[in-house]
Amino acid sequence: MPRASKQQARYAVGRCLMLWSSNDVTQQGSRPKTKLGITKYSIVTNSNDSVTLRLMTEHDLAMLYEWLNRSHIVEWWGGEEARPTLADVQEQYLPSVLAQESVTPYIAMLNGEPIGYAQSYVALGSGDGWWEEETDPGVRGIDQSLANASQLGKGLGTKLVRALVELLFNDPEVTKIQTDPSPSNLRAIRCYEKAGFERQGTVTTPDGPAVYMVQTRQAFERTRSVA
Repeated sequence: MPRASKQQARYAVGRCLMLWSSNDVTQQGSRPKTKLGITKYSIVTNSNDSVTLRLMTEHDLAMLYEWLNRSHIVEWWGGEEARPTLADVQEQYLPSVLAQESVTPYIAMLNGEPIGYAQSYVALGSGDGWWEEETDPGVRGIDQSLANASQLGKGLGTKLVRALVELLFNDPEVTKIQTDPSPSNLRAIRCYEKAGFERQGTVTTPDGPAVYMVQTRQAFERTRSVA
């Protein structure tokens, strides 16, 4: 997962909290356009649990700072030395909020309450040693986490990944979605597989070894047609 926010501070939260199981989801209603042409997407389960994604705003930065200092996130993301200050979070995430870089940040909501962070980014031209061989401008990378340890293991993570995938493929220019969990994070890998990702092997990234996982548009549409 490239970008300055990862290269400089490691405070983004891609592969740290994928400790969830999978529940079936269905789409409900339309997906209204938001700023930057991004749609707001919601998924609804058979229970009362509804997960939505909205664009992150400057007002969310203090909340994100608190999330990124929670022990269950710190444990998987750089250790104690990686704990950010509020100023760090503002410096690293405000450019994304203001659409000054190719990262799009989201806040995940459950029944009107914020429960996590997600982001997508353009893989091509990431820089700093990330995805240097990528030539397709339609490839997007994703990262996400749940903010509350009490919500792990309840299927929300897989729902969130599926919602983010569908949101991105709603853009006809997106050809493939990728992610790069740590090889030791087996629960993250299983979560992505439940959400339709396939392992492509192990790659070496600026952060070390990672399992390269992808979901192509063709695979996504094939799954939808079967469903």
